Amino acid sequence: MTARKIDENEYEFLTLRASGPGGQHINKVETAVQLRFDVRASSLSVEEKQKLLVHGDQRISKDGIILIKAKNFRSQEKNKLDAVKRLHNLISKAIKKKKKRIATKPGKAAKEKRLKDKKKSGDKKNLRSKPSFNE
Repeated sequence: MTARKIDENEYEFLTLRASGPGGQHINKVETAVQLRFDVRASSLSVEEKQKLLVHGDQRISKDGIILIKAKNFRSQEKNKLDAVKRLHNLISKAIKKKKKRIATKPGKAAKEKRLKDKKKSGDKKNLRSKPSFNE
């Protein structure tokens, strides 16, 4: 899809130390990766850029820069692949054409069930009232 259009030199990686368990290894090695992708300077079409900027994802800043932080794996290479994969998913999700909802009317059985339940509820409420002695 459009994810193939993105060239490797359009995004950059910043390495940082990951948090969480891992002992001494986590304190020494920068395995976490932050991917930065500038939407406005990318090779995407104008329409795709607009859809992406209006998408409303919290990872997209007001300046049009997508920041994805990947720290699920212990190796930096796997985290880079994970970040790129998540970028591709975000872009394809934002660009995908939304299906228009077709309004439908309730069926005959649904109407009958609603009326039956309504009658049952009304009868229950009538039983709660005090009896009248005028009859």
